[in-house]
Amino acid sequence: MRTRLLLAFLLVAAVSAGTTAALTYREARNAVLQTAQDTAVTSFRDQVQQTGFALPVRGGDDLESLLRDIARRGKPHPWVVFAEYGSVRASSGENPVSTVITPELRRAARADPHGSFERVVKDGVPYLTIAMPMVFKTGPYSLLSSGLVLYAVMPMTDEQVNVDALLTAARDGALPGLAVALIPGLIAARSVLRPVRELRQAAQSMGSGRLDTRIPVRGSDELADLAHTFNESAAQLEHSVRELRDAEARARRFASDVSHELRTPLAGMLAVTEVLDEDADHLDADTARAVRLVSAETGKLAVLVEDLMEISRFDARAAELNADEVDVAEAIRKTLANRHWTDTDRVRTDLPDGIRARLDPRRFDLVLANLVGNALRHGSAPVTVSLRTETRSPSAPVLITEVKDSGPGIRPAALPHIFDRFYKADAARTRSAGSGLGLAITLENVKLHDGTIRAGNLPGAGAVFTVEIPLHTEESGGRGGEAGR
Repeated sequence: MRTRLLLAFLLVAAVSAGTTAALTYREARNAVLQTAQDTAVTSFRDQVQQTGFALPVRGGDDLESLLRDIARRGKPHPWVVFAEYGSVRASSGENPVSTVITPELRRAARADPHGSFERVVKDGVPYLTIAMPMVFKTGPYSLLSSGLVLYAVMPMTDEQVNVDALLTAARDGALPGLAVALIPGLIAARSVLRPVRELRQAAQSMGSGRLDTRIPVRGSDELADLAHTFNESAAQLEHSVRELRDAEARARRFASDVSHELRTPLAGMLAVTEVLDEDADHLDADTARAVRLVSAETGKLAVLVEDLMEISRFDARAAELNADEVDVAEAIRKTLANRHWTDTDRVRTDLPDGIRARLDPRRFDLVLANLVGNALRHGSAPVTVSLRTETRSPSAPVLITEVKDSGPGIRPAALPHIFDRFYKADAARTRSAGSGLGLAITLENVKLHDGTIRAGNLPGAGAVFTVEIPLHTEESGGRGGEAGR
């Protein structure tokens, strides 16, 4: 922007200086040429009128002597004088006929008894040519041509030198003017760009979370209005964000407090429902169905409360990573065995041995359990769990775990929201065995390992969830490695 402002300023200065120089040059040139021209025409007319010629004119030394006498008295420079009378041709110079006098000037001399003049450039040299016919005054307002026409040819080299000097002065004066204009241009660009630079820095500061950033307001121009508007908007944004953060904090505290308060009565309810489940076979059919429904819904409520407690710990940044070096394939097999997902018709595995990583076993177990359980509930068997490593750079090996199902896949509209809390990809499935927080908790657990998780669809059919966790070494550490030491 600084460059554009300087270029614009210099362009305006160049146009102004060029226009001024051109106008000055034109006026000065016209003044120089007009002065020389008026002086020469007036002087030649006076000389012609004061000189007597015997008619009819005959060529010879007498005529040439008269012409030389007129030429010597030429102003502002000496002339070469030519005379034309019928077939007689004479001059004050060496040649009786001039190559500078044009046919147009001769026609003008015959048409205008008061005389004519013309500026001519011949072989690069400027000349002033003047035609003055000799006339008789026959009355107060009438003139009679004698047939004799005198011509004066005056080189205008001195005037051309002066004009060239004017052009050089105008050009040489414009260039320093542009150099001098660069200084106010820099000052103007600095004064314009300083508020813009402050605005950019303030926007970057606000983008990094410092919402109390303000811009100093200087002056009363448009940039000052912009700074004032920015400060007002920043203050409103800070107030709105503070209210949102307070509301979010209250909501998190509410969810955490409610979840904590529900755990104790839920523990008693779960104990009672276990007893009722054991005796349900001895009850009548309606009562048994009611007992089993109460038991199932109590279990869902317990899962929801535990998930709320877990997500509250993430929100409060109280979740800790207790990392340890584990055999990843063995950890996955243990997760599947603990959930009784060992039937190969339902869950298949591709788990190469020998892959070790620093993980939090409990949180990695929750990640796998949530992904496989989600695939079995909302996808279709068989579900495939695969494990591999990739070395994308010598210092960044990555552990990759994939969970694929054979279902219809995830709707494209649902993919951007699949890890949102309480989001259900199928709007018609308002009740399910899950809490709606499973994938959100999975995402937080993966982030705690400095990893990433993404959801997608396979080319044929089925959904795929990919978890990528950096393989930290003992030297490089990372959040997982540090927490486990």
